[in-house]
Amino acid sequence: MDFSALRDFLRPLIGNMKDSCTHGELPAFCAAYGMPVPDDEGSKRDRLYASFDAMADADIARTAALLIERGKVSLTVRNRLQDLLWMDDPCPVIPLRFRRELAGSLQQVSLYGDARRFNDLLKTLWIIEHDPWADLVGRQDNSLAAEIDRHVFRNPGDWTVDYLFDQVGAYDASDQRFVRFIEGMATGDVQPDVTDQREFVESANRVLTRCGAHLRETGVKNGYPEYSLVSLYSASGNRPKNIIFASSSKPDLRFRDAINNDIEIVTDADKVLVYDRPISNEGVRWQDLQAWWSELQGIENDDQAKASLYKRLRSCLPNNSPPQRLLFASFFKAFGQAVPGLPALLPEVWLHWDPKTVRERGADALLRFRMDFLLLLPHGIRVVIEVDGMHHYGNPDTRKADAHRYAQMAAGDRDLKLAGYEVYRYGASELLADNAQANVVAFFHKLFRRYNLTL
Repeated sequence: MDFSALRDFLRPLIGNMKDSCTHGELPAFCAAYGMPVPDDEGSKRDRLYASFDAMADADIARTAALLIERGKVSLTVRNRLQDLLWMDDPCPVIPLRFRRELAGSLQQVSLYGDARRFNDLLKTLWIIEHDPWADLVGRQDNSLAAEIDRHVFRNPGDWTVDYLFDQVGAYDASDQRFVRFIEGMATGDVQPDVTDQREFVESANRVLTRCGAHLRETGVKNGYPEYSLVSLYSASGNRPKNIIFASSSKPDLRFRDAINNDIEIVTDADKVLVYDRPISNEGVRWQDLQAWWSELQGIENDDQAKASLYKRLRSCLPNNSPPQRLLFASFFKAFGQAVPGLPALLPEVWLHWDPKTVRERGADALLRFRMDFLLLLPHGIRVVIEVDGMHHYGNPDTRKADAHRYAQMAAGDRDLKLAGYEVYRYGASELLADNAQANVVAFFHKLFRRYNLTL
């Protein structure tokens, strides 16, 4: 996010809110918008500026979102703020040619099933207003809102989808806004008939796949499939079914029901965890993991469940890997109260599982079994974090670099990335330095900003 641009754009808006309250009400007013208590001296505008200028960059986005949410800005300003807030959101690039082809493809299917919800979607993303003076002076309302009402809702078919897209500004909009528009049109709110919803998605994907994107089913909301418009070349195309993790040794498992993918841990069930709850479009957050753990262990007290889960996850980390343990501890120490809403940092996650050993499998053996850490972010984003000790790139016995071992690691990375995972590596020595914790925290801040995760 361009915090400098957001700050420059937002500052005059904050100053112009001086007439919204008295001097005495100003502290409460600032607090309501996430701003610090202002100084007692100066005009209301000066006090607002001082409060705003004292804010950290990370807090400004929340203030902007509150202004939008509470309708304190014009639609033009709202859209500009949204574009600044969304600019770092990961999304596929949809070039103009494919936007036009998409409009043509959608001409053949039902654009909406619920007119009111579709109109709400249009008003949420585009600058659509009625002429407030038309009725007063007795003239026809020729505003964009009135034209859409006449030609899209009251007389469906008057406008082509291409013309509607052009009028609202979909062809000139940022990719982030356009993606939200298409995702909104694919919801069960706008398409309350599931058959129409799926036809819409299939028609859209025939065009979107040609520019490296598609609407992928990522969950269920109110009984309807939920779709996210994602890149074909980033997030995995499959929804996770089970997560086998927190195990320091190879688990002894079998399929109790192979048709339903039901996994049973045969021996040492207490030494491995299997998260088998449905994974929504939000990924797996710490609060999701804690709720699952509370039910699994029969722990009703939230604080006890949190402490117990943390202790259990930490216990699976190798005792001979202080760097790995530091990374895990730093995450929780740094983010404190924000942790429940953040992606869970899952340790020792099994990526591949083969009942046979490498020696038994031979040349066809899978080279990588376990990931040091995995985060499942919203929209199917999967992030792997690896802590590289000597065994990743050298011979632990001779303490010398091993080209063959390094080549195996590089091949495994390529396979992971092609499967839709993002891979980030730490050298073990990096996590033994004096500034290791600060570097880990900075990394997670950058990662969460990249995916617009609120702390």
